[in-house]
Amino acid sequence: MNEVADFFIAQYRETPTLDIILEVIAFVCGIASVYLAKKQRVALYPVGLIATALTAYLLYKAGYYGEVLVNAYFTIMSFYGWYHWTRGSGTEELPVSRADLREKFIGLGIFVLTFFVIYAIYRAFDYALAPENYLDIFCSGIFFTAMWFMALKKIEHWTLWIVGNLLVLPLYAIRGLGMLTIQYAIFTLLAITAYLEWKKILQRQTFRKPME
Repeated sequence: MNEVADFFIAQYRETPTLDIILEVIAFVCGIASVYLAKKQRVALYPVGLIATALTAYLLYKAGYYGEVLVNAYFTIMSFYGWYHWTRGSGTEELPVSRADLREKFIGLGIFVLTFFVIYAIYRAFDYALAPENYLDIFCSGIFFTAMWFMALKKIEHWTLWIVGNLLVLPLYAIRGLGMLTIQYAIFTLLAITAYLEWKKILQRQTFRKPME
């Protein structure tokens, strides 16, 4: 029991109180933003912006520059997604849809570009890359692509979040990052339920079209 408790609190013994408060805020906002995305609420973006901005700051202080870039990208894409969801398609609300072939190729391009850019950043800082860092880079490519698909309201973004979250979960656990481990476990469960919910929405939309 003590080992379990130590797993979650050991990393915070020498952490400044302000940083702990900021991490808790980022944790709560991160969970809230995923729930709001599941419910197709545009409020996910301002709430998510708080989470990504605070996370980027905390990761910068910790020296995880590659992951800072990931969260900086999330912040930028949050503004884009916020605009895109609000603007919709003309006067109508942006509908849930599946990615077409062109969008899938663009997503693949984002993944590949992300992998090489973050790899170059690690190299630029003379960071000795361990196997876990390659997993970090791979997952960053997945998350970058997922964020772009989410801005377009494509159901595929939930699949990418699920895969990426499942890959980073053991990584955070090995590193002893208890709060992040809990957060990504919750993210995974929410993403699975959100995928199922959006799939039902797509099925209803498909059923209604022939009737119109």
